[in-house]
Amino acid sequence: MNFITDALVQPVLTTLIELTLWLAVFHSQASETIGGFTRAHYFAYAMWAAFMGRITANWMYEFRMIEEIESGSVNSVLSRPITYFEYYWSQFSGYKFVTTAVSFCIPLAVELWLDSPSILSRLPLAIALVFYFLFFVYTMSFCVVGLAFFFNRVYSITMAKNLFLWLLVGELFPLDLLPEPWKSWLISAPFAAGVYIPAGYVTGRFGPELVLQGFASVTLGIIVAGAIAAMIWKAGVRHYTGTGA
Repeated sequence: MNFITDALVQPVLTTLIELTLWLAVFHSQASETIGGFTRAHYFAYAMWAAFMGRITANWMYEFRMIEEIESGSVNSVLSRPITYFEYYWSQFSGYKFVTTAVSFCIPLAVELWLDSPSILSRLPLAIALVFYFLFFVYTMSFCVVGLAFFFNRVYSITMAKNLFLWLLVGELFPLDLLPEPWKSWLISAPFAAGVYIPAGYVTGRFGPELVLQGFASVTLGIIVAGAIAAMIWKAGVRHYTGTGA
């Protein structure tokens, strides 16, 4: 039931809500376009954004890792010949590959059924960027998880981070609708590679140049987040072994 909800029910409901939002926006406008794009473009963007946004969600595994540290069951992983990072990344990435294979059947079926402006030949590169961004999200999660060694109930930080990402990745609306300089700043940040760049690339909002920029910005984000996560984790393990479970 958890798998069905995560892979199918939740992205479908999110898509319906966002389609209703854009339908209301266009209904209130005298023009047939917004930002140079028609209603069909925004409908296609909303559909792809909802499903791509589900790929990058990590609250479930982040909660599980925090719970293991708080309960002391992290000992069973720390004693194994594999790092905690690798142990959960193997599970997390495997789960995401399976859910993606199932959930993407819906937007693909809709695209084949309707006359959509989406360019399906661009989908492989877009998905590759989403999964590269997924590694960045997972690395950021370790920054939060490491705080569980020092503080109780850090779940609220996870929720705040998810809301933060929901706005900055462009799932709610395309980031190019923002005024300058916010538009340029957010598109240049690694967060745009989570939804806005891959969804915008598939729906024809821009060419491959921005996708390559997304790979570069995510690489920089992984380096920075990885350094912070490693520092917090090492300090947390030292604190944990010093005070016990």
